[in-house]
Amino acid sequence: MTGPSSNPRGEHTPRPGITWQTSLGTTGERVVDEQAPDPRPNRATRRALQRRTTKET
Repeated sequence: MTGPSSNPRGEHTPRPGITWQTSLGTTGERVVDEQAPDPRPNRATRRALQRRTTKET
């Protein structure tokens, strides 16, 4: 087994664009209109809220 070279090679610079993997994608974020009404809760949420209010009375 040989030891390290006393004269190491310089850093190799790759061709431009070779190291970049370009892909377009979405982050899942959406723009929400501040003036729009709040969305109606789904059926499971409405039922859970109904159960909670009937237990308290």
